Amino acid sequence: MRVAYHPAVQRDVSRILRYYDRISPRLGDAFWEELLATIEVAAGAPGRFHPVDPGRRRANLKRFPYHFLYRIMPQGIRVLVVRHHERHPSYGKRRM
Repeated sequence: MRVAYHPAVQRDVSRILRYYDRISPRLGDAFWEELLATIEVAAGAPGRFHPVDPGRRRANLKRFPYHFLYRIMPQGIRVLVVRHHERHPSYGKRRM
């Protein structure tokens, strides 16, 4: 299945990677690899992850305290936001 991204997702991920790269480049790489792997799982089985509200699902990363919200589209999924578990729940909610 195809994966599309909201334009602001790049900014979300860049901030997270800068943070982890300051701690350790290996940690940044590990975050990136886990994020891509989890997105791949969501794209392969879009209904697998928990619905958070009508039309949106949440996929949690295992090793890192982050998750992403996505919508199921006819051709695949659209990742809307990547955010920390402690981030206010309204962050990224307006993204379609």
